[in-house]
Amino acid sequence: MTKMKMAAMSLALAATQAQAQELDAIFAGFTGFAGTLYEVTITNLTQAQSFTPQLVATHRGSAMMFSIGEPASPGFESLAEGGDTSGVVAELGNRVAHSTTIDGLLGPGQSVTTTVMATGQEKFFSVVAMLLPTNDTYMAVNGARLPTAGKLTYMVPAYNAGTEANDQDCANIPGPTCSGEPGSDPAPDD
Repeated sequence: MTKMKMAAMSLALAATQAQAQELDAIFAGFTGFAGTLYEVTITNLTQAQSFTPQLVATHRGSAMMFSIGEPASPGFESLAEGGDTSGVVAELGNRVAHSTTIDGLLGPGQSVTTTVMATGQEKFFSVVAMLLPTNDTYMAVNGARLPTAGKLTYMVPAYNAGTEANDQDCANIPGPTCSGEPGSDPAPDD
């Protein structure tokens, strides 16, 4: 995976503990709830690209979703090539405290908000989604520290998963713009 420096590929993410305290009251009646709720807002600041379903997870510092320069896992390859978060969720397994996938495409200028939980052990969060129209590019926050108070905002870079040739042929790009096939079979030779 390689990091691409593209200012147009950005995302604003805010996790506010103070706002989440209001949600604590809602979840207080649930048996076994112990932790802090974080409200996460994702805003697509691109001019012409949509985000596929967005995966948001809280975790310990050792549960990074990917490492720059390392080959993509099969689950991450499926996400980068077709927007499917289920493989990444399965690979992360019990290394995450909480994860949620926000369904649907998030178009340019649009925002979406979700809530995630972290216990005292989980002090990090990650967000990832494929960018359309591309064949294996994604945006990601990979293991950022959760706020202890107040609000944090992140401008998020785009990455190339390196799992497909960068031919930008519409036949290889899924989604409403090109209608190509959503990813290939996850394999080290494609």
